[in-house]
Amino acid sequence: MDTTFYNKPETSPALKALYERLGKKNTAPLWEVLGEIVTPLPKARCAPALWKYDEVRALLMEAGELISAQEAERRVLVLENPTLRGGSQITPTLYAGVQLVMPGETAPTHRHSASALRFVLESGEGAYTAVDGERTTMHAGDFILTPSWTYHDHGNPSEAPAIWLDGLDIPMVNMFSASFAEHHPDETQPVTRPEGDALTRYGTALMPIDFTPGRRSPLLSYPYARSRDALDRLARNGPVHPAHGIKMQYVNPATGGYPMPTIAAFLQFLPAGFETAEYRSTDATVFCVAEGRGTSRVGDQTLAWGPRDIFVAPSWQPVSHTPQGEAVLFSFSDRPAQKALGLWRESVMAD
Repeated sequence: MDTTFYNKPETSPALKALYERLGKKNTAPLWEVLGEIVTPLPKARCAPALWKYDEVRALLMEAGELISAQEAERRVLVLENPTLRGGSQITPTLYAGVQLVMPGETAPTHRHSASALRFVLESGEGAYTAVDGERTTMHAGDFILTPSWTYHDHGNPSEAPAIWLDGLDIPMVNMFSASFAEHHPDETQPVTRPEGDALTRYGTALMPIDFTPGRRSPLLSYPYARSRDALDRLARNGPVHPAHGIKMQYVNPATGGYPMPTIAAFLQFLPAGFETAEYRSTDATVFCVAEGRGTSRVGDQTLAWGPRDIFVAPSWQPVSHTPQGEAVLFSFSDRPAQKALGLWRESVMAD
């Protein structure tokens, strides 16, 4: 497709003089920028990139020796896209980081406008996240929610580090100048509900009769063991999608919609010997390897990944995955926001 959709007029001395006068009045000629801001195809605005977990973990553990969780508020290494350095962005609308809570530490209770997810990488034995008065013990592969404006804290009473991937809609919130944040009166919020309460109430295909569904999931945690078992069963039952393998999305069980208004999350199983067809969509997507090894072709780059590595696929760039043996990929994106605005598109690219 022709990407020179709009042609700029030739700039005469008279036009240059007009531009100077326009600038003094805080105005500008649309015809000079129209091709940059109204494009016939999406401009990715970020690049394919890969973060090797072992390398990030070594740096994170070094940080753990130099600064405490209390001093840092949250001891996190931000994963910055190479084309968005300094902006704390992995994609134009999403933030990602790798967080560490050392044995015996707690990260203080706060809340903020941004919605957050956690994908657990290392859990120790007994590390937890608490959200609005309920704690959930973290296990590797668990998907955990911290919805907008909910008090949350983290603790690690175990003898091993707890590490997880954070995903937040901070850049989106800040684009709207809608960020608020505050601390809880207590460093650690009181526990007011037993562990597993949300999963019992909302995660068993039953709902309390007086429950009113909201825009975010009432669940706190989506245990990996249950999700992984579902993938295994579906892989045996088939069919296997040519572009996705066996791919499922995490949902709000009360509505069937996304778990949060701005962030979608997915889990997909890639069978041994399987290579996906090329796929592209307008939501730039962050992937984390839950299990296995393989390669992904993103645009014109080939990214080789292993357990707990993290990589990003920009908007509308073709993506294909080739596992070495079986593999499981977790991913998240801004798909709900795009769908709410009527902007989202996808395409499976035939051979």
